[in-house]
Amino acid sequence: MGLFDFFSRSSKDNLDQGLEKTKQSFFSKIARAIIGKSKVDDEVLDNLEEILISSDVGVETTLKIIERIQARVSRDKVLGTDELNQVLRDEIIFLLEENNSNQNGNLEFNKPADGNPYVIMVVGVNGVGKTTTIGKLAHQFKKSGKSVVLGAADTFRAAAVDQLIIWSERVGVPIVQQGMNADPASVAFDTLQSAKASNADVVIIDTAGRLHNKVNLMNELSKIKRVMEKVIPGAPHEILLVLDGSTGQNAFEQAKQFAQATDINALAVTKLDGTAKGGVVIGISDQMKIPVKYIGVGEKMEDLQLFDRKLFVESLFTD
Repeated sequence: MGLFDFFSRSSKDNLDQGLEKTKQSFFSKIARAIIGKSKVDDEVLDNLEEILISSDVGVETTLKIIERIQARVSRDKVLGTDELNQVLRDEIIFLLEENNSNQNGNLEFNKPADGNPYVIMVVGVNGVGKTTTIGKLAHQFKKSGKSVVLGAADTFRAAAVDQLIIWSERVGVPIVQQGMNADPASVAFDTLQSAKASNADVVIIDTAGRLHNKVNLMNELSKIKRVMEKVIPGAPHEILLVLDGSTGQNAFEQAKQFAQATDINALAVTKLDGTAKGGVVIGISDQMKIPVKYIGVGEKMEDLQLFDRKLFVESLFTD
């Protein structure tokens, strides 16, 4: 069984509940946009464009969706407003599929063939839910029978190390830490050596949420990666950027900045249950060309879910 098989894609109830604020906001706006209208015309499309942008789908992605619906109207001649939700749903799914933003079923990674642990380096600014995401990941890995080691390489804040220690105790997994102001690369080195010696399945390394500028960030993350590579060739196998979905377009800007600083290959969008800005997942998926791998739709351990683009859009359009 792959390392990620334990994530349940059947937890649609949790997803529906987690997206409730986004759904309520989205559909009430659409209902107002089509009131008194029997067919989709330029005015309805203009209103829809506003709605998508205000739902944090993003300008570029919104324009793509509107162009697709315009083409559909032109082809079908008359498109009733009662069909708009279904058409919008279909076009968003098609868009995400075409952009290859996430391949459903390709999230299961086996332990590397050389027997070394699978290494995840987690990045993101302070306050996005980075430590919580690490804790929930560790919990779900352990629940599936995998052995996990945490590394507290965010040594710029004492609170960051303390929080990760609390999560390691709560989940019941070992942690390697050297306290505040330790060299992050040294922590990463020790963590991987410890995990390798104990034949662990997964290593999750926390990193600093904020450095003085992008150059410092790039240098620090590059140094950590170089040190990891010396212990386990090919590490880190995954660089996971955690984003706070409730910040809307700010999350997209953070994604762009971190993508310039390091080779991110996976995204986690958290706190979707507390916001009406869930549309940001669509925009980030489309624009970044980096897979949204996880979404956070609640506070419970199981509310960190693998992102399934089709299930996500279906849930968004479920009454």
